[in-house]
Amino acid sequence: MEAALVSGDDHLDLNMLPADVWTARLASTWGDRTPRPVEQANGSALWLADGQSWGLWHGRPSGFSGPKPLHTAFDRGGVEDLTTLRASNPALRLEDMDRDHVWGHVIFGPVTSIRTDDHAFMKACYAAYNDWLYEDFCVAAPERLIGVAMLPPHPEAAYEELQRLAKGGRCRQANLQIAVAEPRLEDPRWNPLWKLLEESGIVLSFHVTVFPGVSKAFDKYKGSPGATFLHAKMFIEQFLDPFVDLFAWGILERHPGLKLVIAECGAGWVPWVVEELDYRHYRLHECGDYWDDKGGIPHKMKPSELFKRQIYGTFQQSPTTMALTEFWGPDNLLWASDYPHPDSIWPHSVNKIAEYMGHMPPEQVRGIVGGNAAKLYGLDLAKATVKARIPMGANRAAA
Repeated sequence: MEAALVSGDDHLDLNMLPADVWTARLASTWGDRTPRPVEQANGSALWLADGQSWGLWHGRPSGFSGPKPLHTAFDRGGVEDLTTLRASNPALRLEDMDRDHVWGHVIFGPVTSIRTDDHAFMKACYAAYNDWLYEDFCVAAPERLIGVAMLPPHPEAAYEELQRLAKGGRCRQANLQIAVAEPRLEDPRWNPLWKLLEESGIVLSFHVTVFPGVSKAFDKYKGSPGATFLHAKMFIEQFLDPFVDLFAWGILERHPGLKLVIAECGAGWVPWVVEELDYRHYRLHECGDYWDDKGGIPHKMKPSELFKRQIYGTFQQSPTTMALTEFWGPDNLLWASDYPHPDSIWPHSVNKIAEYMGHMPPEQVRGIVGGNAAKLYGLDLAKATVKARIPMGANRAAA
């Protein structure tokens, strides 16, 4: 089977960003506070901003040698020299996409938070990253490099940045770092953002993030093999409260044009939660006579109906998700390669798709691996010059 692949979750992390992402746009205003890589005594480099370390930068050799406790896609793909910053170099990234037979990447920004207590500086940093993303990076191949803007984690700042992005007309999706977003989503301060997302047609996303609280939770177990298993709960913990809030406080129901992608949080836990929400919806309406003299029940639609209308989910390789395609529906699942993260399947995406989806109807697979993303983001896959040949059915074994 031939198909144009569009991965719904890929990355540009701090360690791979060009050195001048912020200095080119902020240094004249913010001076030495501007985020920039600073070389350390051992030859490695860290991002420093506003007096704080934001993490490693791979533009200098890390100085690390010996066995690694964590492998990324680059390790599995035989890429040894990370100083080329190939994930943020459009030409090199497109080479990696071609190697993986993938036409498009939906590209999320750094999953570590922009760390500063100065709100004005924070807003400037988010805006500068978004401008670099669209003006310097995605412009190299806008139908293939689909940049996801970063929104500040507070309602007023997020609204202001989304308003600016909407005027620019280049943004298809914007990500709210939900694990650090404050206040909780039922707060009416978020209402202008929901309305603007709906009016602009920009897709919202929640993506798993790494922030200081997560790191501290792992500190006790560092160096222990058991720490690896803690990731299984970290992904769901970040999403559960805000996911339920979308239904409990009527956010989706009040804003039927709002589309949301939940990325890299796993798809298998979602059906039970939606099923339970439907049951609670039934229990609520079972007592409708109680609520009649208290203003009635604003929740008219079943959560499962809202879910299928408005929510999309990404996954990499998941037999559980493939067993739940009837629940998710024909349009709401988005396959992802997660390049170049540790959970990534690059550069073996075609083999993994064949392994987990090769038993399914070809048209359904075409939707999941690219067609659904094309509908959501307005992509024309007829223009795709890179396509994958996916072994299906009995041909999988031979492959």
